[in-house]
Amino acid sequence: MLMRILATGLMAGVLAGVIVAGLQHVTTTPLIIQAETYEKSEGGHEHTHAPVAPAQDTEAAPGSQELADEWSPADGIERTAFTALATVGAAVGFAFILIALIVASGATLTTRSGALWGAAAFVATGLAPALGLPPELPGSAAAELFQRQVWWVGAVLATGIGLWLIARVSGALAVLLGIALIVAPHVVGAPHPHEFTSEVPAELAGHFTASSLVVHAVLWVLVGSIAGWLWQRGDAQGLAA
Repeated sequence: MLMRILATGLMAGVLAGVIVAGLQHVTTTPLIIQAETYEKSEGGHEHTHAPVAPAQDTEAAPGSQELADEWSPADGIERTAFTALATVGAAVGFAFILIALIVASGATLTTRSGALWGAAAFVATGLAPALGLPPELPGSAAAELFQRQVWWVGAVLATGIGLWLIARVSGALAVLLGIALIVAPHVVGAPHPHEFTSEVPAELAGHFTASSLVVHAVLWVLVGSIAGWLWQRGDAQGLAA
């Protein structure tokens, strides 16, 4: 069983990751590159866009030169390749998690059920957290990183458990508890900076948030549906469950 989960997850993750990497290349990546021109402008670099407000980024403090000297992929093919590799790696991880959860739940893994579980995973890890902490472009103001990470993990866990109770556990009490868990992180509230500032135009930031969520949804649904299709093929070929 373990080998089958690993093989199916690896193949589904690679296939879905390659497709989504291509989608990212024409959707979110150009927006990030465009936003970086605004972010760099605060340090006095030349650019062709409209002037932006003076720097208010707390990252531009003593030690920032060391950060600037760190290696990063060059724009162009190198950056595209590393981004694609990271996307494929994430997709493989998503596939492992999704297949393991479906198998552990006792549900039948098919193309349809895989897509539905993928959609639920997107709600838990993408849509629900985005209500408090939407995807952000470089140059956007944000609260302290650790606080955001703690809130995000809590929102994902609460939403995932809430969806599980609503979809897999019968009874009115389970549904009410599930709804309460889904709502709870947003009642607590996500951590935000004292002042919302950004070097990038609001239209660009909004476009990026929407595009990121769509790409995130496509990744999860593709991972689930491809994993389900591969699993069904294995059943048809008489592989051990």
